[in-house]
Amino acid sequence: MSSQDERRVLRLRGATNFRDLGGYLTPDGRQVRWGRIFRSDHLGRLTDDDEALLSALGLQRVLDFRGEQERAAMPNRLAAARHHALGIEPVVVQRMQDLAAAGQRLSAAVAVDLMKDLYRGLVHDQAHRFAELFEHLLQAEGPLVFHCTAGKDRTGFAAALVLHALGVPRAVVMQDYLLTNALYQPPPVPRTDTPAEALAVLWRVQAGFLEAAFDALEADHGGVDQYLQQRLRVGPAARQALAERYLEPSAST
Repeated sequence: MSSQDERRVLRLRGATNFRDLGGYLTPDGRQVRWGRIFRSDHLGRLTDDDEALLSALGLQRVLDFRGEQERAAMPNRLAAARHHALGIEPVVVQRMQDLAAAGQRLSAAVAVDLMKDLYRGLVHDQAHRFAELFEHLLQAEGPLVFHCTAGKDRTGFAAALVLHALGVPRAVVMQDYLLTNALYQPPPVPRTDTPAEALAVLWRVQAGFLEAAFDALEADHGGVDQYLQQRLRVGPAARQALAERYLEPSAST
């Protein structure tokens, strides 16, 4: 990782993918403010020291993309913040179980196709949840964090939308997305019949997953800007408000 990436990572014992979205540059020379927007895997295994560290950041809102059963199985810690459920139910595991029940071998290629379908589904079916995310971003008086279970798919797509809305170039958005592969450490899992090659796909991210979402945005909405405006209610005025909150002034101003 670069020195800037190292700066953005918070080394916690109970979460492995907690990081700051600050520091990314826009083409006009502005920079995303440090310490305002964070992304993470779930916060249910935080230690007391972790919680103290995160409380010191001044986090005021936790936006949780996990589904109902995920939240019930591992409730978040961080009592100092307000918690908001923006539930997106996980679908890939159920689809893999359905395929296995139908006798189909769960190869790496099948897992990749399932993950791409997941991302297309985020675009088509979960726009209301990402609209809620932007509402919180526009209302928040202090720092916030959004997360799902691993902080890689639901959270990864959300982070891509946020960074794009702030004007961060697509290549940098992808760089942030792929940083999960250097950070996230899957928890121990029970023995399973799922082949290791398929599990290896599920526990990581690939550029093709996020590109599948961008392709869906382009095909159905004409691009990310149109999706933000038409489906997420993030038009020019909202994007200007986001920039005022979350971007540092350029050096020339």
